[in-house]
Amino acid sequence: MEFIEGKCPKCQGVLQIPGDRDKIICMYCGEEIETAAAVKQEETQKQADAEKKKKDERAYERDYQMAIEGVPKILFNMDQPLVNFKKGLYEGAFRKHYMQHIVTLEAIESVYQMAEDKDRVLNDLSMAVVEKARKELEPVTRKGPRSQKIMDFNMGLVVFAIPTILEYKGESSDPLADRILELWNKEFPQHHVGKATFADINGGFRRKFCYITTAVCESLGKPDDCYELTLLRNYRDQYLANQDGGEAIIKEYYDIAPTIVKRINKRTDRREVYESIWEQYLSPCIKLIEEDKNTECQEIYSQMVRELQKEYLF
Repeated sequence: MEFIEGKCPKCQGVLQIPGDRDKIICMYCGEEIETAAAVKQEETQKQADAEKKKKDERAYERDYQMAIEGVPKILFNMDQPLVNFKKGLYEGAFRKHYMQHIVTLEAIESVYQMAEDKDRVLNDLSMAVVEKARKELEPVTRKGPRSQKIMDFNMGLVVFAIPTILEYKGESSDPLADRILELWNKEFPQHHVGKATFADINGGFRRKFCYITTAVCESLGKPDDCYELTLLRNYRDQYLANQDGGEAIIKEYYDIAPTIVKRINKRTDRREVYESIWEQYLSPCIKLIEEDKNTECQEIYSQMVRELQKEYLF
C-alpha cells in the first residue's frame, strides 16, 4: 500500500496516510481530518520551512560579511590608543571604542550562533585580523620600524581590541579572543600577547604603579604606556596578585620600592644602574612573560627586589 505524508491541521502532528483514504483519524489528537487538508498542511509547512531557510541563509551571509569586514577594524580603527591608555582617559576612550564597534560585535555573535561549523567561523574572523596586519606591514621593510609597528599593534590588541571583544560577553566572545591571540602569536612570535578584560586593565589604573620598572623605563626614554611597562603591570595584576601570598609580595614591594628608587636617583651613575637593572632583571622577565613562564619571571623579579634591597636599604 502506498502512503503519503501529511500533517494534522489541528495539532500539527506528522502523519503517514494510506493513499486510498479520503479521511483519517489523527493518531495524536483523535480528530477526524480530510486527507487533502493534511497534505495541503504539509506542503504549506514545507514551503514555510524553505522560505525560512532562505531567509536565515541571507541573514547569515549579511552578518558574516559585516563580521569579516568589521573585526579587523576593532584593532586598526581606533583613536590614538597609546595616547588614551592613561589614567583618566582610558575608560572613556574604551567605552567610545566599544560603542563604535557594537554592530560588528552583534554580527559576530549572530554568525557564531547560526554557524554549523563554529570553528571555521572563528578561524575566518581571526585570520581577517592577521591578514590586515600583514597588509599594514608590507611597506615597512626596515627591521626597527617594523618591530615598532608590531609592538604598537600589540598594544592596541591588548588594551582595546581584545577587551572590546570580551566586553560583549556573548558566546562568541571568549572563543574568538582566544583564536585571534593564538593566530596572532603564531604570526608574530617575537612578543607573546595575552588576554585581559577591560575590568582587568582599568582596575590596574587604580593601583600604585610599579616604581622600579617605571623608573628604569623612564631612564631609557620609554613612555609610561610603553609595551614593556604594560606587560609587567598586567603580569602583576593578572598573575602575581592571584598567586598564594601574591598580594603580600606586592604590598611588601611597594613598602620598599619608593625608597630604593629615591636612593638610586641620588647617584651620579643612576642611568648606568637602571640600564644594569634592565639588562639583568627586567628584560629577562619580559621575555619569560611572553613565553608564559610566569613562575620563572616571579623568581627573577623577587631576586631583583632582594638584591636591590640589600644594596640600597641595608
